[in-house]
Amino acid sequence: MNHAFPCGTLPLDFVGTLRARRNEEPTEKLATPALLDDWFVESKMLDTPPEADEVDVETAIDLREAIYSLVAARLAGEPLPAADVAEVNRCAAGLPVKVQLTPDGVRHTGSVAQGLATLARATVEILGGDEGALLRECARPECTQVYLDRSRGHRREWCAMRTCGNRVKAAAYRARKSTTAV
Repeated sequence: MNHAFPCGTLPLDFVGTLRARRNEEPTEKLATPALLDDWFVESKMLDTPPEADEVDVETAIDLREAIYSLVAARLAGEPLPAADVAEVNRCAAGLPVKVQLTPDGVRHTGSVAQGLATLARATVEILGGDEGALLRECARPECTQVYLDRSRGHRREWCAMRTCGNRVKAAAYRARKSTTAV
């Protein structure tokens, strides 16, 4: 598996395809058409690869960065950048992923554009609805993953406990042990 889905919210997991974005050299997880195809299949948005090309990769990255910009503005309590709102709305206006009932269950098919339209529509729902107030960024300094804090007390700190939460807690434990050992 090439991609991680710690948030459980596809547009925010999509934003996380640029890992450690504040690092000098962030890790690009959508660097090739094959990686973009993998993201759509691994996310279970599509059952088969959409056969992306280089233009699709550029379009996907443009949408991803527009979503991140909007989320960052929302987190900072700033107005949403008009150009990024227009980009998300443009993508959201496209046809969504095709969902069909088959004898074997549900089938999800579509192109890259349809996948991006589905992501953009979900972004509109999050940012334009009540869930926008639940947006958070992971508290691990190296991580820039954003997520919706749906925890009961709205005190979730990590994009995922099994990764970032465990790393921070293990580091704090080691720091405590090293100071008591002296």
